[in-house]
Formats: sequence, C-alpha cells, structure tokens
Amino acid sequence: MAEFVRLAEVVNKKKDMRIVSVTVIPAIADCSGRIWFTDLQLQEGSALSGYAPHTETCLKKSGNAPVWFNGVVRSEETVVIFNMGKTSAPLDIHIYPKSDMAAGTVRLAQGVGGQRAVFPEAVKAEDDIALLAESRECTRNGAAFKKDGFYQYSAAWDSKHKVTLEGGKTARLLFTMQEMEEGGGTF
Repeated sequence: MAEFVRLAEVVNKKKDMRIVSVTVIPAIADCSGRIWFTDLQLQEGSALSGYAPHTETCLKKSGNAPVWFNGVVRSEETVVIFNMGKTSAPLDIHIYPKSDMAAGTVRLAQGVGGQRAVFPEAVKAEDDIALLAESRECTRNGAAFKKDGFYQYSAAWDSKHKVTLEGGKTARLLFTMQEMEEGGGTF
C-alpha cells in the first residue's frame, strides 16, 4: 500500500513583479523504491487555502453499466457527452484516423480549449490512438504513445469536448465512461 505525505513549500519572489512561469524540478538522492509526485498546486498569498484529496476516498462507480458514445469528426467538431452520474467521471477516448495525419494535428480539449491533449507524433490511417483516463495511459495500437497535456473527463450532466484534426481529414471516435456517484468517506 502506497503511503502519501503532503508537503507545502513557500516560494518568495525576489522582486515585486508579475510571475510569468514557474519550473518545478523534483530532486531525489540516495534512495530506492517508487516515488509519486501528485496534485501539484500553486497559489498566491501567504496562507495555504486548501487542497484536493484523491477522489478514491469520496467517490464510487454508479450502478449503471459503462456508457459508450461513437462519433465521426471531420477537421474540427464539438462532441457533447451526457453524464447522468452525480459528479465528473474519467473519460476514455479511442481515435481511429481514416487517413494519415501530421504530427501535432490531432488534439482534444474540454469546452472551448481547456484541459487540452495534443499528440505530437504523426498518426497513420486506422491507428488506434487511446487516451485512457481511467488507467492513466496513452497508447497507439496497444503500445505506449506520447501525448502532451491532460487526460479527459466528463463533467456531471453534460460536457463539451472539442476534437481537432488535420484540416479536411476524418476520424472515428469512441468515448467510454463509467458514471460516478458520491460515496465512501468524507474529507
């Protein structure tokens, strides 16, 4: 069983100016085993105002069977997913291009562009590109595949998902999710 420790650090600015970027580089020395860095949160102000615990402690899968949504997208479309669960759910997405597409031209995003995922390598016709939020993996034809950005989720009730492909190209899509309900312990 993994044991997690919550750490908080204060970063002071050298000058009273706007911060444009932050780089975090975890450094570990003289140890063995597995280390996970999760839930990195940056906030301004002098006091810690909260944190987000892992949802496993407060959510459970609904009694409903998993839900599948099939679609065909040409160039760019917004897909609306109906989630009848009481809260957000991880969304597994399979993309099957109908023709070859250049590197970086296949993109997914929530709403109008948040939580974006981009596939920086070229894809071939009939590849199975899988962005699997449930298991936190990204594959092409079953082998590990690079992605930049975020795994996708479906907000409670309905959520919009922007699918962008190389101009004039088409892909079949399969969205799968297990609706979630509140349950388990409290915070």
